[in-house]
Amino acid sequence: MRVLRLTNATEDQVLASRRASSRDAERVAAGIVEDVRRRGDAALFSWTKRLDRLALGPRTVWATRAEMARAARKVPKPFLSAIDHAARNIRAVARRQKPQEWTIQVEPGVRAGQLVRPIESIGCYLPGGRFSLVSTLLMTVIPAQEAGVRNIVVVSPQPGPALLAAAARLGVASVARVGGAQAIAALAYGTRSIPRVDKIFGPGNRFVTAAKKLVSADCAIDLLAGPTEAIVFATRGNPRFMAADLIAQAEHDPDAIALFVTTSSRLAREVAQETERQLFDLPKTNLARRALEKNGAALVARNLADAARFVNRFAPEHLSLPGKGDGLLARIDSAGSIFLGDWSAQTFGDYASGTNHVLPTGGVARTRGGLSVADFVKCISVQEVSRAGCARLAPVAEEFARAEGLQAHARAVEVRR
Repeated sequence: MRVLRLTNATEDQVLASRRASSRDAERVAAGIVEDVRRRGDAALFSWTKRLDRLALGPRTVWATRAEMARAARKVPKPFLSAIDHAARNIRAVARRQKPQEWTIQVEPGVRAGQLVRPIESIGCYLPGGRFSLVSTLLMTVIPAQEAGVRNIVVVSPQPGPALLAAAARLGVASVARVGGAQAIAALAYGTRSIPRVDKIFGPGNRFVTAAKKLVSADCAIDLLAGPTEAIVFATRGNPRFMAADLIAQAEHDPDAIALFVTTSSRLAREVAQETERQLFDLPKTNLARRALEKNGAALVARNLADAARFVNRFAPEHLSLPGKGDGLLARIDSAGSIFLGDWSAQTFGDYASGTNHVLPTGGVARTRGGLSVADFVKCISVQEVSRAGCARLAPVAEEFARAEGLQAHARAVEVRR
């Protein structure tokens, strides 16, 4: 891992590399999305065969319930126990997140309130390819279930026994063997085999993220969650823990970004050296090494203000504040998920602490947090005005209507007086 001074030029270079990757992916994804939109199943299966080397048809695209039941019997019992444990924690957090219905009296004769209704149908995208992220099934399906969503469609390229077993454990009935930009297009526009959904959820590589962005004008999406990003921000602490978190996130994708931000040149060197040692001890982390060589660095800032400003501008998906935080938490305004203290490994957030691991990337954390059960419902405003309330509000509404030149708006009030 490189050790660099955090200058304006370094900062711009880090942010520019992320934007360039996104533009390239959008060009590729656009052709796939339009093809699936035009040709439906024919394009979906053609791209699946070309990109995933999987020959599918209308009868083989869906995993059957019998397959899922066999998978549940096949996987080790400790894994099923892990699913149950993680699911309990995720459900507990999701229940706490759910928006509540309410009603208040705004003034005499005027009541306002909120209804909470689930989205009718959703699609859950589960990354596959190099790794089949079983945990993402829990992170998308469980909040949907807690929200009361009726129709849940899961798509994943080449789902393995672990994923199918988890689906069976959660009571998921529909798992399709498709992925990539072609799966996003199928969910957004529908094909003969894949039903159109109202909203698409789940992370993916840069092509999946680009496809979600492209279809968002026609189908709602949760957020843009592309290649993994991790920042460890510390002025002191255990270099072993810090390096381990950076490597863990870097092994997701060759486009992953893993950065250590500090004001200590000595600590930056120690973390860089420890990263190399751990990579050597983990021979199967070649993907992490590629990502760290491409997008990894230890950045040394002049002072805490500069360091915090960079972290907030970058708005990382994962942010670790080791030790006791050293007051750093108060300086953070933008991050997808924050991990406080030495023992809060980012891996816990990925799997079992209960918080959601579907998090904003690409700077989107400057405007929103990670996935929650609130993303699976609609909050509908309700108002009720009595005759007495109408008399109180009418002069106010009429003044606004006249000021805006909307005579019919004023008339709709006048006829009730």
